[in-house]
Parts: sequence; C-alpha cells; structure tokens
Amino acid sequence: MKAMILKSICDMTQTREPLEPAELPDPSPGDGDVLVRVNACGVCHTELDEIEGRTPPPFFPMVLGHQVVGTVTERGSRAKLHGIGDRVGIAWIYSSCGRCSWCRSGDENLCPEFQATGRDAFGGYAQYMVVPESSAFKVPGCLTDYEAAPLLCAGAIGYRSLRLTGLGNGQALGLTGFGASAHLVLKMVRYRFPETRIHVFARSASEREFARDLGAVWAGDTAETAPEPLDAIIDTTPVWKPVVEALRNLAPGGRLVINAIRKESVDQDYLLKLDYPEHLWMEKEIKSVANVAKRDVAEFLELAADAGIHPEYQLYDLDQANTALMELKKGIIRGAKILVLQEVKD
Repeated sequence: MKAMILKSICDMTQTREPLEPAELPDPSPGDGDVLVRVNACGVCHTELDEIEGRTPPPFFPMVLGHQVVGTVTERGSRAKLHGIGDRVGIAWIYSSCGRCSWCRSGDENLCPEFQATGRDAFGGYAQYMVVPESSAFKVPGCLTDYEAAPLLCAGAIGYRSLRLTGLGNGQALGLTGFGASAHLVLKMVRYRFPETRIHVFARSASEREFARDLGAVWAGDTAETAPEPLDAIIDTTPVWKPVVEALRNLAPGGRLVINAIRKESVDQDYLLKLDYPEHLWMEKEIKSVANVAKRDVAEFLELAADAGIHPEYQLYDLDQANTALMELKKGIIRGAKILVLQEVKD
C-alpha cells in the first residue's frame, strides 16, 4: 500500500518535508480487529507535536493520522460490530487496557495503557489501516467522508472540551485560537446553547472574520479584552500567550479549558507575565483535556448529524501531506485540512 511515513523526529523550521512516500505491506487484522480502506484522513496539529518530538512515536517509521474515514474490507475472527462495506471513523483513541477504573468508568482517555492512533500504532496517512473494532465508529450517512474526518478529533475533542467547561445556555464563552476544533465548537454551541454569547480571540484577521461569519458576537486579537467577562474559555492553541491572556478575561469562578496534547516552548517565557490578582484570583480554574474517550467520538458524531454540523475543509492529495502540515505549522488555516486517499490507485 501507499503511505507517507515519519522516519525520525525533525524540526519543521529546518525541513519542509518531514514525511516520505513509501510502499508498505498491506496490513492484516487480528482476531478483534477490522481492516479499513482509508478514504480520507484529517491533518491535525498533534501531528506537528509528533514530528517535532513533543509527543513522539515509540518507534519508527510511523504512519501518522488519527482523523480517519474509511470502509471495512476485512474482519478478524472475533470482530462482530461492523460488517464488510461499513463506513467507519477512527479517532485518536486506538486502544486502552479495558480493565482499569478509568476504562470501566468510560474515561479510557485516562488509562495508563492508552494508545493513540498514528502515534503508538499506524494511522491514516496510508491506503489501509488496522484498528480494534471497538475503536471504529459508524459514520452517519448525512456526512461525507471529508466532513466526517475532522469531526473525529477536532470535533470530538472540542465536544469533550465544551463538556468540561460546565457551560450553560445564556452564559458567555470564549474561544482562543480559531482553527479546525474551535470552529466546530462554535457550531455546536450555537446549536446546543443558542443564547450563549461566543467571543473569539485569534491573531489572524482572516480567522476573526471567519468567526464573525459563523456567528461570534465579538472577535479580537489574542491580547485584546473581551467586551464582557467570560464564564468559560476554551484554548485550542499550541502556545502559552493565549493561556495567560485568557485567564485575564475570565469572570470570577470562570474556567479555562486547555485543549492541547502538548504546548510549544517558543513563548514559554510569557508565563512570567502571570499576575496572581489579575489572572488567577477570584477562584478561577484551569483544566486540561487529555486525549479523547470513546463516548466523546460516538456522542459527537450523533450531535453533528442532528445539528447539521458540516465543517469547513480544504482537500489535499496524499502526496501533499507535507504541504498541509507546513501550512498548519505556519498558521495558514481556514477550517480543517483533509488528505484524499480513495482516489489513490493500488
């Protein structure tokens, strides 16, 4: 099969092509697995973290990609959940132990044996992949492959982030950073909490315009002050300045939810600007989001279908994966970036 592979950690400020094209053996499913022919795979900022070593794969080469939509072509002997020909989605959660208290409570994302798609096991930057059947999710028929792919990470992790804010209808929500995840959060908030006022912080003028187009009541630069104190803010950026500035914009008792696997060190010194009375006092909270649980993926796919959530996206051929990743690195974003694989010939 054709694939794009990561052979080692590298600095993307020094190389524009971290991935290499390769021909790999077609995989075979284990007893509890399904083999999926990949139709589309989203490109996520977490892949930059993998490439640059902030959350490195445990072995190389690695096939990245964890926003995968494809068709089941083969099943293991014990796999019964999906039929041949079913269209499924595969997210960041590849497997967990299934035995610990976290797994038993439905928080597999916190399992000490959590394994991630495209980091700990081959992902979707390839024509085929194998996945445990319980980590493959049926995709609603109203969603195209390209629409469904970003829902599996950007959407599902955004859904979990929104749940962790504890937000109610009519409150004020902030979104700092406005890429693939944040624009989906905005859409789901407008559906679930139509009276909630959404404020967006983004360094790019085009992202701010995009946010207003989608219904944000206000959009400003990262360091600006929102027109009202915010009950909750979701941070989807890879850096530290938005965290500090978000804390300043929280209302008393407000919660900042940080939706990131890792933060880059490029502006870590901005944390020295933290001032206790301005940023942390008045019982403000900070909560991180770790990975994504199976329920987040399943529930968000249903919500997206019910709400008619259709993400914005741009399409790239598989061999353009490096281009998509470099644009993501440079902040050239409007919606999600999707690799097209179903047109790749064997």
